[in-house]
Amino acid sequence: MADAEECRQALEQLSRNLAKATGDVRKAAELDRSLSCRITDLDLTFTGRLRGGSIENLRQAPGAPAAKADIRLTMSSDDLVALVDGGLNFASAWAAGRVRLEAGFRDLLRLRTLL
Repeated sequence: MADAEECRQALEQLSRNLAKATGDVRKAAELDRSLSCRITDLDLTFTGRLRGGSIENLRQAPGAPAAKADIRLTMSSDDLVALVDGGLNFASAWAAGRVRLEAGFRDLLRLRTLL
């Protein structure tokens, strides 16, 4: 099981990856939306803002998110690390129920490029 610091590092790496993206991926990452990532096995939530192609103001809090973010991810710590490292395919993890993504319909359409 990955720890909270490894999860934070994975989300920071995801932010760096998004900032370096080009083309359709860059366009999809340029949303301005609140973001939460619930880590079920650690019982904590990271929140921030997806803006300008990166994740800003990343914060960590125990338990479930205090407020409903525009884009909500839920997964285990190991799955988060594996997704960012490229060891786990998002579509496969989502189909198997290992990763949950909730967002508005229009956001889901844009985010599909990232997945």
